[in-house]
Amino acid sequence: MNHDVNQSVSTSLEPLHLQALLAHTHPTILVHPKTDSIVFANEAAAKLLGRSIDALISLKMSALHKGQVPSLVVFSEAALYHGFSWTRGLDLSRPDGTQLKLEHEARAITLGDEEYLTVTISDLDARHRRDVDSEADDYLREGIAEWRRAERFFREIERENQLILGAAGEGIYGVNSDGVTTFVNPAAERMLGWTAEELVGKEIHSIIHHSHVDGEPYHAEHCPIYNAFREGIVRRVDDEVFWRSDGKPIRVEYTSTPIRDHGLVIGAVIVFRDITERKIAEEKLHAALAEVDRLRERLELENAYLQEEILSTNNHHEIIGQSDAIQGALKQIDLVAPTDANVLITGESGTGKELIARAIHQASTRSDRVLVRVNCAAIPHELFESEFFGHVRGAFTGAIRDRVGRFELADGGTLFLDEVGEIPLELQGKLLRVLQDQKFERIGEERTREVNVRLIAATNRDLKEEVRQGRFREDLYFRLNVFPIECRPLRERPDDIPPLAAHFLRNICQRLNIAQPTLTKGQVHVLQNYGWPGNARELENVIERAAILAHDGKLHFDLPDFSTRDGKKPSPASKADRDTQPARTILTRAEMQQTEYDNITHALRQTQGKIFGPDGAAALLDIKPTTLASRIKKFKIDRRDFAAPENQNTR
Repeated sequence: MNHDVNQSVSTSLEPLHLQALLAHTHPTILVHPKTDSIVFANEAAAKLLGRSIDALISLKMSALHKGQVPSLVVFSEAALYHGFSWTRGLDLSRPDGTQLKLEHEARAITLGDEEYLTVTISDLDARHRRDVDSEADDYLREGIAEWRRAERFFREIERENQLILGAAGEGIYGVNSDGVTTFVNPAAERMLGWTAEELVGKEIHSIIHHSHVDGEPYHAEHCPIYNAFREGIVRRVDDEVFWRSDGKPIRVEYTSTPIRDHGLVIGAVIVFRDITERKIAEEKLHAALAEVDRLRERLELENAYLQEEILSTNNHHEIIGQSDAIQGALKQIDLVAPTDANVLITGESGTGKELIARAIHQASTRSDRVLVRVNCAAIPHELFESEFFGHVRGAFTGAIRDRVGRFELADGGTLFLDEVGEIPLELQGKLLRVLQDQKFERIGEERTREVNVRLIAATNRDLKEEVRQGRFREDLYFRLNVFPIECRPLRERPDDIPPLAAHFLRNICQRLNIAQPTLTKGQVHVLQNYGWPGNARELENVIERAAILAHDGKLHFDLPDFSTRDGKKPSPASKADRDTQPARTILTRAEMQQTEYDNITHALRQTQGKIFGPDGAAALLDIKPTTLASRIKKFKIDRRDFAAPENQNTR
């Protein structure tokens, strides 16, 4: 206690006032709220609180009410402002540990220039006993029978209430307007692991509702349970956590309903149930539904992809040919197909690299799964990663939904990367990691996905040269080139032209529903004399055009101006001359490259350097524009050299 304050009070109190205060029959103390000091106390207060008068005067008022400073401040300020205040929310305990339930009444007085509070303390338990005794006296006066009947009635009500609370399957507990627990039913004890004795009389929020599931503090001012009696409205919450006595959370849904007494909200009743198992089941169901959606999306993509592949295969269901090159390729297919080894198929465009890939897949143990083809030359540079690995919604502008990548689509099957040399250098490293680990992430997603994919790659480029030029990663080249297969161009295997031509003619006529013309031996010689820069694809197109234009069952092949293998242009000849034509000269690789170079430059000259479109060089050569562009790059041809004079200033 502040000695100066005590001294000033002693000198300012008149003896009569002090005597009246100390002689007060009710437990009364005098408090100086500004200094939180107990200035005086009477014998009744000392007896009730189990302390001597000197011991009380040596205490601070807040020390007497430990842990209740906010309520004490509100009580004191109300008394100073209104002149009078009372509360039953300030409890304390005697030094011997006895808990007291008290009612405090404070009145403001002014002594000298200072404001003080006279605080009268009432023992609620003693008052209750007096009330009971008073009622008992009334009952005795009215008759012992009536008293016993009333006692049985109230006991029955209490017993029924206890039975109801005990039988309820939901957890139920009550709190007063200070958030202190008033009762807890057995179901709540079982669910929370706390006994009623451990919770009743305690501020329950800090025990079972102190944190969110992620560990973030759950402040009492945000608690819907407290808001129920603060705002006087029912609060319902579908999914939160209560914390058990063992520190484990349980997921609950609860309703907090305010309790009113004569219009005043005095607390709330909380009814809750444990929904942990239900939430686990719901999460498993959601995960299962998400997996079903993923599988459905994959099946839809596989179906759409297979339909696209069916339309694009042009009924090439088998490899046609009888040359040594074809027979050697078939033997290689038989050797590598049962394994999961990566295969690199090389050869010019139109030589059947995709047919080789399909044959390997169909002869493998993965034939019951899909063969996914990716034309690397047709993918825009910025979409390579999304095409390969997929993306999630919102990963980039235009990503309005999740997308399954080709690697994921090929899971369990085979992925065929056509024109693999067109993959950007910066993506080759990521592709190498996927091939090594069989793991990847969609764009915009941190989840790592695992796949089991067998890879077949094809290219018309010289990848060794690409590696030397720094345009292709050497480690990726070695990873792809585990089992190389070369597709020889059609001009190097003339023995395959007759069966191929017959096969194409038969299928084309069936598809177009036209009569099948006769393919004569002389016509076969004409086809064998042509250099076929577009290989089998060009042969098929020439035969389809001839079949459509056939007259009276006769075919006429309108072949471009292209040198024969002896370097001379073919001259008109009779059928007999064509039938008895001597064996052709075999071209070296350098001669074939020169022939192809001459043919490309001739086409560019006719189209004034234009590649794309129906009047472009690619259309004249009957090959894909991307293939022609690749070959122009290979031969280091500048197509602007063939542009019209008025366009040359754009170089």
